[in-house]
Amino acid sequence: MIKTAVVTGFSGFIGTTFTMQLLKRGWKVYGIDKFTHVSNNKLTKQKHENFNFENTDIRQIKWLPECDVIFNFAAESDVDIGNQSCDIFVKSNIDGVRNLLDIINSRIILRSDKPIFFQISTDEVYGDLQEGVFDESSELKPSNPYSATKAAADLLIQAYARTYGIDYIIARPSNNYGYFQYPEKLIPLAVKRLSRGKKIKLHNAGKPIRTWTHSEDTTNAIITLYEKAERNRVYNISSEYEQTNLDTVTKIINSYFVGRINRNVPNIEEFLDLSFDRPGQDIRYAISCEPLRSLQWRPEKVFDEEIVKLVENYKREFVW
Repeated sequence: MIKTAVVTGFSGFIGTTFTMQLLKRGWKVYGIDKFTHVSNNKLTKQKHENFNFENTDIRQIKWLPECDVIFNFAAESDVDIGNQSCDIFVKSNIDGVRNLLDIINSRIILRSDKPIFFQISTDEVYGDLQEGVFDESSELKPSNPYSATKAAADLLIQAYARTYGIDYIIARPSNNYGYFQYPEKLIPLAVKRLSRGKKIKLHNAGKPIRTWTHSEDTTNAIITLYEKAERNRVYNISSEYEQTNLDTVTKIINSYFVGRINRNVPNIEEFLDLSFDRPGQDIRYAISCEPLRSLQWRPEKVFDEEIVKLVENYKREFVW
């Protein structure tokens, strides 16, 4: 049986990798994206008989095709922009989700089988911690407007499930890295800065700790959850590989100039600007994902191997 999916935010970072994987597996995909400056044209410039797309905002759509599942990747996610003004974050991350849920409840259920609503959330909804890890039962304590809007969307989905009987899965991935990422995030932005002869701006002296999961591992985790997971539950996704942002940037610099991470570039501090702090900065994110691992998912990508290839890719494919 051929599966049909709606994928919102399909031209974004993880959305592109995920949509390509669904098409490779023979799915029919209906994509929705409002095509902002962070979007890429990897999918839209190719013709695929199982892929159609619509250029629109998830807040404004009034119709969705009959499908088995709606994967919602659409979101505003730049923390620094959200700290300046969170208006668009509220509109997209909360009201956009509300609109999708209303369409499922008022139109799709009346005319076709009820699809699963699969929300791509974030580990940032838990806030930060110095030691230990968060699991799926941990309290939500978002630290910034971006993570607050994602937490609100998660709660709204759970409320709709209770009130209207909508089936859902909420996935909360850790920090992702991989291909197709716009240079507002650390790795592609650092490569872009180096390519322009500029210093890498690293807030809070690079001390914050992040867990890095490759977007292809996250894609495989989401598919595993759709195929095997219990409905109406939250699942964390994490490689559980963590390091400081300074360690990450050091590996980027070494990869950029030397082509390997275990041979240090002299005077690395000359490539860094440590002069500012981020408001509401989370010191450390860390989540466990035992329910996902119990479904036989394991991360396959090794950061220290992938970062060299990824830096070379972003050097070669400069994004303005």
